[in-house]
Amino acid sequence: MAFWTEAREGAVAIARFANEPRNTLTLAGVEELSEIVGRWERDETLRVAILTGASERFFVAHYDVGQLAEGSDRLRAPDAPGPSEELHLFNRVMLRLEALDKIVVAALNGQAMGGGFELALACDFRLARDGDWRYGLPETGVGIIPGAGGTQRMTRLVGVARALDLILHGRPLSPDGALALGLVSRVFPPETFWSSVMGFAANLAARAPIALREAKACVRAAAELPFTEGLRLEQAAFRRCMESEDANGAMRAYLDGKTFASPFGYPFKGR
Repeated sequence: MAFWTEAREGAVAIARFANEPRNTLTLAGVEELSEIVGRWERDETLRVAILTGASERFFVAHYDVGQLAEGSDRLRAPDAPGPSEELHLFNRVMLRLEALDKIVVAALNGQAMGGGFELALACDFRLARDGDWRYGLPETGVGIIPGAGGTQRMTRLVGVARALDLILHGRPLSPDGALALGLVSRVFPPETFWSSVMGFAANLAARAPIALREAKACVRAAAELPFTEGLRLEQAAFRRCMESEDANGAMRAYLDGKTFASPFGYPFKGR
């Protein structure tokens, strides 16, 4: 592969993106990512997948503006095709990341703007490396709008008023600013960033995979479904967990005092 390299540490997969000098995303990079997601979808031993940048300064800086300008040229041509309701590949890949029955982490090791930040928004967690870089959706500055789910995902995360402010002004955020708005989950010091990311992933990978899968699906659906329908989805997912050997064994071990730590935050003294 030309842009993405893969590594594996136990039940955790790591995909690193590199496209020097600025780590801009291209169609070829999206096509490679689609292949990687396909392997993750088929891997029954995988628990957590991490996307990160190979650069010291960039996660994915943004989508390649040259390719976007070429696309604008084609659309302005007299023989340009009409609008299509089919989602483009980048959108389809990110929907697959959201639907993946594993946990997906964006390890934001550096700058992430435009399409790079849209990719991060499609992940379940965004873990930031503290530093002098920015995250955001600056597309209005070049006459376009976020075109890979940014208007939809950011609005669901921060609400309409904040999303309008950030997107219409193209306002970038520091790691701490993004944390304050809930756009990133954690900010780690540079010197411990990668060990913190791997510790975060290992904690998730050690949990019951059926529970993680079902919880992710229910939380993702909560933004889309009417409340009562969401409750039905949760109830069905809860039953699938209850039917599993993982849940039965874990609860029996807890009742027998065999677990090392109580998940409820207090020592267990009996039923």
